[in-house]
Amino acid sequence: MSGSSPRFRTIDGLSVRYAESSESREHDALLLSPWPESLYSYDATWCRLAGEARLVAVDLPGFGHSELRQDLLSPAAMGEFVVRIADEFGLARPHVVGPDIGTAAALFAAARHPGRFRSLVVGTGGTAVPVTLGSPLDEWVHADDLAPFRAMAPKAAVTAAIGNINGYDLPDVVREDYLASYVGQRFADQLPYVRAYPTELPILSDLLPGIDTPVQIVTGRNDTVVPVENAEYLDARLPESRLDIIDAGHFVWEEDADAYAEVIIRWWQAN
Repeated sequence: MSGSSPRFRTIDGLSVRYAESSESREHDALLLSPWPESLYSYDATWCRLAGEARLVAVDLPGFGHSELRQDLLSPAAMGEFVVRIADEFGLARPHVVGPDIGTAAALFAAARHPGRFRSLVVGTGGTAVPVTLGSPLDEWVHADDLAPFRAMAPKAAVTAAIGNINGYDLPDVVREDYLASYVGQRFADQLPYVRAYPTELPILSDLLPGIDTPVQIVTGRNDTVVPVENAEYLDARLPESRLDIIDAGHFVWEEDADAYAEVIIRWWQAN
């Protein structure tokens, strides 16, 4: 992310890693990192997005390089923390970009804090009810025993995940940052977040029709981790939404960064 070295800020007693773009713009945008990556997931789109808004990218608590706290490892609780992050950075009414795990958190935040955000960009995160996930996420969510995940070699999950990014060669600095984010037992410690889906997604589903924030949904047509049905589920229930399906897999923000950025910029300009 050109000219934007990550730093840390203490928010609610937690060390949270963030990066900011350097120039002021008319609007602000809060970017939430996906899992199992980090805020460097925006490296491929950063320059284009920074031309449209002041960017603040964060590793959500417990993910990337931010400190973990167990009570935040659910979409509803994380949604409240997203609002706290926006408050901390003085983002009065930002656009929010929340792919992957950020999707449900951003939607909970918008539902429970009407008018707090200018718009949302979400997608590639579990939202459908009944829970509709592909491999390996479905196994992670429904496994009876977490012991096998704790027995995994450090960094094994992220190594496998980034090996499935098609058509994009991760820069060395990005790859190393992803790997450094998931040392030791960190991956297994994060699993409660997605394992909350069966309990919390039905709650979110009931809230969707009441969300008045405009929502852009972006997903990959070939996403086998979080199937496109999740995006279609949102689009059918949100009162003000647009769905764009890009010819890519799960990591659409990297696999087709140009198309992903184009969708976001078009959405920001319209909202």
